[in-house]
Amino acid sequence: MSLTQDLKTRADQSAQKYPENIHNIMNNGIQSLRDSKLVSKALKKGDKIPEIKLPNAANRAISVQELLLEKKVVLSFYRGGWCPYCNLELKALQQALPDFEKHNATLVAISPETPDNSLSTSEKNNLSFEVLSDIDNKTAKDFNLAFTLPEDLIQVYNGFGIDLEKSNGNSNQQLPISATYIIDQDGTIIYDFISEDYKERADPEKIIKALNIK
Repeated sequence: MSLTQDLKTRADQSAQKYPENIHNIMNNGIQSLRDSKLVSKALKKGDKIPEIKLPNAANRAISVQELLLEKKVVLSFYRGGWCPYCNLELKALQQALPDFEKHNATLVAISPETPDNSLSTSEKNNLSFEVLSDIDNKTAKDFNLAFTLPEDLIQVYNGFGIDLEKSNGNSNQQLPISATYIIDQDGTIIYDFISEDYKERADPEKIIKALNIK
């Protein structure tokens, strides 16, 4: 199955698992993001990316600009290893990695998790690409992707055992909107996928198609 199908299957299972009031809070969170028009302000195709230099899972600084000297970069912002939809996405991206490399592109994922938690995510999903830690969502803010969770959604996450303070190493309760970009070697965005709905992600098939067009 495609990533899109896998995500839908997961969402359908979740819809049956949790009570209506939980789904209402989560759906209201998505609608609140839509109402904020944050996506309209996010960096998109045609924009130049800011400088990105972040620690990887081994706490070694990685510069996206240096990677661009060799190849294009597929850049994926995800919420964290605690997010089942993110894990589905990361596994699908890993499977597509050979196809990205065929098109002279390298893959980089970014989340607000600490390097230790990024390492856990990387190991859990057997990832062979760079997973970078965007502490305090500084890079996500540069892309206009960061948002603060509403209080009722924080309580829902706490009920699920999701501790963002522990995961991200701060008390900001902020996450990035799920977003995927292809960055050309001159730093220009040539493809973007951004969605307020955390259950939606860029399908690798579409990323590969965009790489092929370029």
